[in-house]
Amino acid sequence: MDRAEKRELVTGLNDAFKGAGSVVVAHYAGITVAQMNDLRVKMGQAGGTVKVAKNRLAKIALQGTGSEGIIDLFKGQTLVAYSDDPVAAPKVASDFAKGNDKLVILGGAMGSTTLDADGVKALATLPSLDELRGKLVGLIVAPATKIAQIVNAPAGAVARVIGAYARENEAA
Repeated sequence: MDRAEKRELVTGLNDAFKGAGSVVVAHYAGITVAQMNDLRVKMGQAGGTVKVAKNRLAKIALQGTGSEGIIDLFKGQTLVAYSDDPVAAPKVASDFAKGNDKLVILGGAMGSTTLDADGVKALATLPSLDELRGKLVGLIVAPATKIAQIVNAPAGAVARVIGAYARENEAA
C-alpha cells in the first residue's frame, strides 16, 4: 500500500466512524476466507460493513471521532464492523461469534459511548430500528381497528334484526 492508498483508507474509515451508529471491534485470527466472506455478506444484508485494516491506520482514522475511546482495542488481528443502525453491526457480529469461536468480540462504541464485549452483546439483544418501527405502527393501528369494529357492530346488529323481521314477515 502506498501513501495515497493509506491516506484514502484513513479518510474513508474516518468518515465511516463519524457517521456510524455503532462500531464493533473483534479479533478474527483463524477465520477462513470463506467464513470472512460469509460475515461480510451477512453484515451487508443488515446494512453494515466489515473492514480489516492495519491497527495503526484504524487508530489514526478514529482520531477526531466520537468513537475515539476504543483506540486501545486495536491490538493483534482486528476487524471493524460498523453500521448506521446502532443495533445491526453488534447483532450480526454477536450472532456470527456464537457460531464461530474464532471471532472474539473485544468491544465497540455507540456514538461517544465506549462498550466492552458484554455491552456489545447487550446491544445486540435489542430490536433493530425496523422492528421498533413495525411495533410502533402496530400499536398505532390497533386502536383504530378496534374503534372501527365497535362503531360498525351496532349497525351490523340493527341490520340483522331488520333482516330477521323481514324473514318473519315473509314466512307469515
